[in-house]
Formats: sequence, structure tokens, C-alpha cells
Amino acid sequence: MEQRKWHQMGTEELAQSLQASPDSGLSQAEASERLQRLGRNELSEGKKVSPFALFFNQFKDFMVLVLLGATLVSGLLGEYLDAITIVAIIVINAFLGFTQEFRAEKSLRALKEMSAPVAKVLRDGKVTAIAASELVPGDIVLLESGDRVPADIRLIETSSCYAEESALTGESVPVGKHSESIKDDEIPLGDQKNVGFMGTMITRGSAKGIVVRTGMGTEMGKIADLINNTETMETPLQHRLEQLGKILIVVALALTVLVVLAGILHGQPAYEMFLAGVSLAVAAIPEGLPAIVTIALALGVQRMIKRRAIVRKLPSVETLGCASVICSDKTGTLTQNKMTVTQLWIAGRPLEVTGEGYEPVGAVYEAGKAVDVKQDQSLRRLLQVAALCNNASLERQELDESDQKRRKTRDDSPAEEWVLKGDPTEGALTVLAAKLGVTAKSLSSLYKREKEFSFDSDRKRMSVLVSHQGGRLVCTKGAPDVLMEQCNYVLWDGKVVPFTPTLKQKVSAAGEAMAQQALRVLGFAYRDLKSTDRSDSEGDVECQLIFIGLTGMIDPPRREVKDAITTCRRAGIKTVMITGDHQLTAEAIAGQLGIMPRGGKALSGQQLAAMDDDKLDSVVDEVYVYARVSPEHKLRIVKSLQRKGHVVAMTGDGVNDAPAIKAADIGIAMGITGTDVSKEASALVLSDDNFATIVAAIEEGRGIYENIRKFIRYLLASNVGEILTMFLAMMAGLPLPLVPIQILWVNLVTDGLPAMALGVDQAEKDLMQHKPRTAKENIFARRLGWKIISRGVLIGVCTLGAFWLTLREDPGNPAKLVEAQTVAFATLVMAQLIHVFDCRSSRSIFHRNILQNKYLVFAVLSSLLLMLGVLYIEPLQPIFKTVPIGLREWCLVLVAAGIPTFLMGIGSVLGTTDKKKKKNGPMTRTSKPVTR
Repeated sequence: MEQRKWHQMGTEELAQSLQASPDSGLSQAEASERLQRLGRNELSEGKKVSPFALFFNQFKDFMVLVLLGATLVSGLLGEYLDAITIVAIIVINAFLGFTQEFRAEKSLRALKEMSAPVAKVLRDGKVTAIAASELVPGDIVLLESGDRVPADIRLIETSSCYAEESALTGESVPVGKHSESIKDDEIPLGDQKNVGFMGTMITRGSAKGIVVRTGMGTEMGKIADLINNTETMETPLQHRLEQLGKILIVVALALTVLVVLAGILHGQPAYEMFLAGVSLAVAAIPEGLPAIVTIALALGVQRMIKRRAIVRKLPSVETLGCASVICSDKTGTLTQNKMTVTQLWIAGRPLEVTGEGYEPVGAVYEAGKAVDVKQDQSLRRLLQVAALCNNASLERQELDESDQKRRKTRDDSPAEEWVLKGDPTEGALTVLAAKLGVTAKSLSSLYKREKEFSFDSDRKRMSVLVSHQGGRLVCTKGAPDVLMEQCNYVLWDGKVVPFTPTLKQKVSAAGEAMAQQALRVLGFAYRDLKSTDRSDSEGDVECQLIFIGLTGMIDPPRREVKDAITTCRRAGIKTVMITGDHQLTAEAIAGQLGIMPRGGKALSGQQLAAMDDDKLDSVVDEVYVYARVSPEHKLRIVKSLQRKGHVVAMTGDGVNDAPAIKAADIGIAMGITGTDVSKEASALVLSDDNFATIVAAIEEGRGIYENIRKFIRYLLASNVGEILTMFLAMMAGLPLPLVPIQILWVNLVTDGLPAMALGVDQAEKDLMQHKPRTAKENIFARRLGWKIISRGVLIGVCTLGAFWLTLREDPGNPAKLVEAQTVAFATLVMAQLIHVFDCRSSRSIFHRNILQNKYLVFAVLSSLLLMLGVLYIEPLQPIFKTVPIGLREWCLVLVAAGIPTFLMGIGSVLGTTDKKKKKNGPMTRTSKPVTR
């Protein structure tokens, strides 16, 4: 049954196939039997995971298990502060992960809420209201304006019926519905105009239909199934940190074992070497890394909230930084989702209309000059017809406090907004007339409506009959080609003249020119009825009309989007428009916004459906616009881009966007116009529905990732320096340069605060001038690995050098050994504190102002004071095995500590100078060849 093409069937065939009666509906007994056999009309949530299971799943990560091991070792060494800190880190991470996953599961519950709670059906020949969940295939459902469609319904009777389907199809305006069968086999959802889809809304008219699909079999159910079966992608940061943790643990443990064995072979006490080895292992494994990553992401989230981007999943912040493609829905995301009249054509004159949205502020211009409506009879008449032949209204509505905060823009929007009630197309005409002072209120005293002839898909026009100063006036609007057939005259230069074929050709050409710009074109006409003509039938009224002109309307692009797309292109990020609207409209908007480059392609949903995955993969990099697509198509596009190696951000606001939003590397939902389903499936919500906010979020994401690389560089270089100090000393047969408590102190103090301060470092100026990194980029890419090893080796060698130079003065003296260990300890600490400033720049310490990051300056000063306390506060000296050192030793410490950073910094500066010289080229002197 489910394989049948319901839109192709006639009423009798439908009724026979579903064994239903359009006149009396199902019997209660038959409906109960079908309900028991086919199931309730509900969306399933899939396999549920208990909150307890979700929470304990957070402890299965490899890095978490290693941290638990480090906790045990720290406890055995008596380092209870370290142990408590690590446990706190693990628990915080677990709660964050649990919260994210638990909230994500709410997406299907939000989807279920879009189903109608009650449905009006025919049962046993009587109209009755039942719970929508009890609907079964074959039920006859009655729909009126304002009803939510309770299931997928094949319409068998309609009366001026329109449905709002943007949440499902992406169509920006209500769709006219009819009951005739459609012959085409495969057509997009947006073109199935004889089917009402579950969760959509009837905005005008009424309809009667047969339920053909319920529950998970509906189009909404298919989306629920896609959400259920779509895996959430692991972010590049999560993947890299997991790999990094495993590598660091193996390397750190291997080097620690070598240090212990080397020490024992050179005569060091086994117990002492074991303690030193364990301390070194604890110091080498960066157990603070998850905490610092979490803090960096959390602080980034706070900055993004100020820039109107709300993060629902912490790791997604970093993922934005490597986004290479943004797949954006058109309606409400790139455009305002407010139909607006932008052009007029009256008596051969093309006119331009200014103003945006529903605010009735704007003017009409001809050849750059403002048109005075009081002096222009034709324009005034068109505005009157547009306002009278209209059921929409415009109201000024005060925003509540929460809406004011949510919708506040960078220009500080007012506490009120204009709200449209009614059809968006009629609303655009209402706003047009109001811009020039023609409103329903201003006309109400002169014109009284007597009768309306409604718009439907067959007539393609609407008329109203109004009384006016003792006479009567017919006002008509509709499709230009249909309306011209009813017109015998045209208003031309303020005079009524015969509507000749030549003039009709001019109107047609003007309408086609507007349509080529993806404008929705409407024609307008009127007729003054004679006082003796009292007829009010459709045929008598809608004839011998006087044609006035045309309006062209469109859902206009947001003003700030074009600049945002330009910024994205400069940053190496491709913007792709994916919409349920018609291809011509989509291409026009893409052209206005600069999305479609020369040679770029556009694909329709039908073309996409005809392609297999291999064919789609071969063209996906060349396509910039997808039109008339279904939810399955959006998901295929995202997955195809991912197969091509792209990191995909998917934006949207409708239910139809939810599966693709969830499948994308980062899903972005609209905060104002977005449905609860799209928000719950997303990782990021734009509180101002502004595409430009995505650019700000990408900038933050890139900055956060670079900061993560900075503190990884700092932590690992410091750890390499610590391990090499011990390893080289053991290999050289020297005494321990650092005792276990000093190693742990360095790990706790110098690795903590400065690393966290790097996590909030300011971004470098050229951050958005580079192409996005690839998802496969190694964490050590762009010479980070070399910087870690080279600085770490230099820190280790210089620390050991300071230790040896102090020790060689009196090698056999135990007091001298303690002094040498103190010098080594101070050198290691100072080398790391100087090196942390080097980590702020991808080049060297000389390329950035070292005082710019005040948090880092404070952290370094705090660590320095703590070190001085360990050296010079007498009660602490026995604990940390230190002694006070003098000016001579301090000179040695500062020189040895500064060598790694300043040596590499000078090399970087010289290297940059050489590159500039090569880029500019050597100055050469040209001369003619010498001939003999």
C-alpha cells in the first residue's frame, strides 16, 4: 500500500484502494481494527538510552581512563591536591557530555509536538473530533483555516485552500492546494499540491481528504527516522585530542622507563629512581589538557554569546574553525522571510520601491526621482486596489523583554515591530500601500466591502466588490496572463484607453522581465460599475476590467549577508544555498548575494534524485545552488560533501532541515524563526537569525583552535624539557638534577595558570585571511611538532647545563648538589615562563606585544612569586629541597632560561627577512652581451 503514488490517483481509485467512503468515512469498528493493526499516528523516538547509561558512558573514553590511573599514582605519592583536581576534571567533563547528549535526545520530542493534537473526521457518517494519534489510513479528515494537518492526507475536495509548508519543504509562501490527480511519477514534495503533509498548517480556505499515511510512514515520520538513524559526527578536536593523548602516554611512559633504568644502571638508588620516574610520568602526561580545553571552549562560548551565537555543544566551537563549506537554507536565513514588493510597472514605466521587511517605510522612484503618489493617478489607483483587494493586516506589536534581548541587533532595534497577519503575498501589498499612505483604515470611510470572489488555483485571481460614494467598484488582482483576458481597457498615462494587442504585448514583456529576476508578479485591474448595474455574479463582475499595472515581489536578501559571504570566500569557505524554492528564484538570490561564481552550477531536486552517490560526489564541488530539494536530498548533499573531505556547517530553521543539521559536522539553527526540532538537532543557535553571525562564530572557532595549539605547544615543550633534563643526566651518569617534589611542583604551578591564560589569548590579525585547515590536519601540523621538540630540547639542555656548571665546582659536596638542583629547578621554571610568551605567535616572541594578554602576564607573575616563595621562605625549603641562591646563580639561571626562546626568535626574524628578500628578488644590473 505504501508504495502507491497517492498523488496520481483519482478520488474513486483512492477510496477503493483504502476501502473508505468519502461521504460517510470509516465505521468506528473498522477504524479500531486498523488502529490495532497499523499502530497509532505517532512519531517514535527510537531506542531510548537511560540517563544513567548516558552518564556512565562518559567514563569510557581512553583519556579518562588514563586520568583515573594518574589520580591513583598521585594519591600514592601523597599528592592529594593533584588527585582531587584530576577527579574534578573528570566529573566536570562527564556532566558536560551527559548534558549535551541528553538535550540532543529532545529533538524528536519537539518533532512530535508539531503533530496536531485533535482531528475532525467522518466516522459512521458523522463529523467527530478525535485525538490525532487515533487516525488511521482511510479516515476522511476535514480541514479549515488555522488547522494543523494531522497526517499525510490526499485531498479530494478543496475551497481556496492554502497551506504553510516552509518548515517541511522550505517554500517561502503558502502553497495553493487542489484535489485533481497529478500525472507525474516522481515530483518534489513542494509540487505535490493535492497532498496535505503532517505538521503543516492550513492558512486559508478549507479542504477534505483521505488519510494515506500515518505515524512514521508520513513525510514528517521519514524525517524522524532520519534523525534517529543519523550519527552525530565526532569533531576534529575530539578525534585529535584522543590521538594525542594516546601518543603522549606511550611516549611519556617509554621515556620514563628509560630514565629509571639509566639511573639504576649508573648507580642511583632503585627506590629513589622509582619515585623520580613516577613523578616524571605524572608530570609528562598532560592530565590538565582536558580541563584547559574545556575552559578555553567555555570562555569562547561566552564570547560567542555576546556575538549572538549560542553554543549547545562545546567541541563544536572548534569545529567551526575548520569549516570549509556552509550549506545554508535560503528562506529566513539568507533572506528576511518577508515578501516585499521591490518593483512596479505602470503604463510602460518601470518603478522601483524602497524599504525592507514589514515596516511601512519607503518610497517609489522612477529613473532615480521620487514619485509623488498624489500627482500620479495610475499609481494611486494601483495602491487603492492593492489595499482593498486584500485580507492581510499590518499591526505594530510591542516586544516583550525576552524578545527585545533576543532580537536586538547591532543597530539597537526598537522595542516594537510591525507584524503581518495573513497571507505573505497580500501582506507585501499591504506594506506597499502603507509606505505611500494608503491603508485599509484610511480607505474604510470611503469604501465598504460587499462581496469577495476568492483566489484559487483554477481562477488564479481574486476580486472584491466595494460600494463607493453611491456607486460600486470592482478591484481585482491575479496572474497577469489570466487577468489580461478579463481586461478590455488599460489605464495609460492617467487615461483609460483600449487594451490593444500591442499594449498587451508590452505588459507581457514587462511581466516576463520581472519573472526573469525571480520576482513573483501580480497584475491589477478595476472597474466602475454603473449605478444601474446591480449584478454581483462572478462572470458579470470580472469582465471589461481596466488594467492598471504590475507588481514584482520577492523575499529579499538580508543586507549584511553579502558582506558575510565575501568574508567567507576570503577565508576559503564555500557558501552553498539549499532551498525548497524554485530554481529560478534560488539562482536570482544567489546571484545577488555573490554565492554563485562564474562557472558555478545549480541543481534541482529532480536532477539530484536522478544521480547516484558517485555521480553526486563528482559534481558536488561545482554546485552552489540546490533548489526544490527534499529532506533526504539535504542529507545526501551534506554526506557527499563530507565524503569529499569537507567540514560541513549546515544552517536551517525548519523541520526539514533537522536531519541534515544533525548529520553535519556542525549544525546551525535559527533562534527566532527556527523550529524547536531544528534547534534541538543543532550544535549552534543564532539568536539573531543572522548569517553574518556565522562568520563571527567561525572567527571565534579558529581563534579557539589556535589557542588550543598554543597551550599544547607550551605544555608539551615544557614536558619534553623536563623529561630530557632527567634523561640526559642519567645517560651522562650525573646525579638527579631534580627531585620528585620539584618535578610535581613545576607540573602543578608553571603548567597550570600560564597554559590557561594562553587559552584566552587574543587572535592574530590575519586569522580570517587563511584557508580553513583540513579535517585530517594533524594537531602538530604547520611545524608545531618541530617547535615543540626544538624548544623542549633546548630547555632540557640549558637546564642540565646550568645544573652541571653549578655542580662541577664541588661535585662531591651534598650541599653543592642541593644548590645545583635549586639552580636547575629555577632555570626550568624560568625557561618555561619565558617560553610561554613565545607560544603566543606562530612566528616568534618578537612578533607580538608580550603585555597584550594581561591574564598571561598575571599568570606568569603569580608562578614567579610562587617559585620565589619556594626558594626563600624557610619553612618551604626542606619540603621542596631548595636553598636560597645569590646574584651570580641568578645570572646563570636567566641566561640559560632565555637561550631557548631568544635563540629561536632571532632565527625566525632572520628567516622572515630572507623570505622578504627572496620575494622582492635581488637587484640585478642588466647589460648588453659583449660581442667580438
